[in-house]
Amino acid sequence: MTALHVIDDANAPALGDVRDAGPRDLIYIRPVATSRRDFPKYWEAAGVALSRGAQVVVMNREES
Repeated sequence: MTALHVIDDANAPALGDVRDAGPRDLIYIRPVATSRRDFPKYWEAAGVALSRGAQVVVMNREES
């Protein structure tokens, strides 16, 4: 099953869902996500997901 997770300043999936992401899962991190107080936790969880095989995309100028 493929999951799509988007992290921004107003919305984010549960940290456990990001951390458990694996092959065929996609995680998009929008630039405004860095303003979240809990962003360091999401950044760490994205790293775990990346090591588990998930695709992590740090967006720059892409449209919403």
